[in-house]
Amino acid sequence: MPRLFTGLEIPADIGQTLSSLRGGLPGARWIDPENYHVTLRFIGDIDGMWANEIATMLFRVNRKPFEVKLQGLSSFGGRKPRAVVAAVEPSRPLIELQAELERMMQRMGLNPEGRKFTPHITLARLHDASSQDVADYLSVRGYFPSRSFMADRFVLFSSRASTGGGPYVVEDSYALCA
Repeated sequence: MPRLFTGLEIPADIGQTLSSLRGGLPGARWIDPENYHVTLRFIGDIDGMWANEIATMLFRVNRKPFEVKLQGLSSFGGRKPRAVVAAVEPSRPLIELQAELERMMQRMGLNPEGRKFTPHITLARLHDASSQDVADYLSVRGYFPSRSFMADRFVLFSSRASTGGGPYVVEDSYALCA
């Protein structure tokens, strides 16, 4: 059974910029740059027939390309930090695309996504990192000049069951060209 999710790929040049922020944080498991992405909708472990139906349904999305803008680093988890992320500006076209994908998945019978959509790129997963270490890391590396790119497609990714971080495989892509 594949584990599926939809997302936006990160251009290689931006991936390289983000990868230069790696290191200097105890307890961090850094994600490989080729696995950087913005998750739009986690789908989960799906059997082959469902996966084919989902892949086919996603071709119905009819949206225009839009700009994706990165806005510095932050962390998730508060006092027990669990990830360092590059924040992504929640632009209207991005929010609308994510909401459409959410509606499609619910119409297909999947449960609603349990978390509020907070667009980001996970750079590291944290294990036993102290909130002080994360704060120190962010104070040194948390600011970088804004970078942006045009999202002209979204993709259906698969991954093997693991603790996250890849490798991810592009199963299909869907042009944004309305």
